[in-house]
Amino acid sequence: MRVIAGPEKKTRVFSELERKITAYHEMGHALVGHFLEHTDPVHKISIVSRGQALGLTVSLPSEDRFLTSRSALMDQLAMMLGGRAAEELVFQEITTGAANDLEKATAMSRQMITRFGMSEKLGPRVFGSDPHQPFLGRELGSVPSYSEEMAQEIDEEIYRLIDDAHQRAAQVLLEHEPQLHAIAAILIEHETIDKEQFQRLLQGESAHDVLSDSGPGTPAAVRPRRVRARRSLESTPARRGPDAIVEPDSASAANGAGVEGPHEPR
Repeated sequence: MRVIAGPEKKTRVFSELERKITAYHEMGHALVGHFLEHTDPVHKISIVSRGQALGLTVSLPSEDRFLTSRSALMDQLAMMLGGRAAEELVFQEITTGAANDLEKATAMSRQMITRFGMSEKLGPRVFGSDPHQPFLGRELGSVPSYSEEMAQEIDEEIYRLIDDAHQRAAQVLLEHEPQLHAIAAILIEHETIDKEQFQRLLQGESAHDVLSDSGPGTPAAVRPRRVRARRSLESTPARRGPDAIVEPDSASAANGAGVEGPHEPR
């Protein structure tokens, strides 16, 4: 975990409300990722702050992949937006926590449309030059090769893909709302849940049995809850929020499709 997301930020002080929002946010990612068909298995869920992330949902592939289907990318989009959807469902409010998720979802949907020809409306076409081509100058590489009207259509398609993914994420969470509340409460108390524990909790096993069986070999999952001084949500500066779905570049299915960066709050 330290290699993927950096060391723990032990000096950060969170209010109880922030911890609760972060826990639901991460459980939103985890549940959407678990119940959609084409996402990678959830490996770890944590509300321990690391790097710029307030919490993390680590999703790792079970095999190497070099091609990614449109269905898989759409499921990944939904998982990215699961945290924001959970905030809306539980708190009827949104926070800055999904900033990084939205950035990655927008970048992925734009590549789906402009590089991979995955728009049903615009068809199998490439729009513009690949901004990562090393032999193009910065100015030349940034000049669009399409009209303003086409740019507007591309923007509309990006919005449609993201909106569809958001609605799918919200639907999954509505269908599994009891599990969302139950496991989020456990996450608030124990801060970290690993893959096996998550699956057992989803199967209905009690938290006492699941966490007591983990033994001393997984102290992060059973360590006592930290006591932190309270601080209001309003007084917290904007930052990359709880949304960090982490997929190391070398193993990420999105990488096969050219999506940049790690996959998960901050």
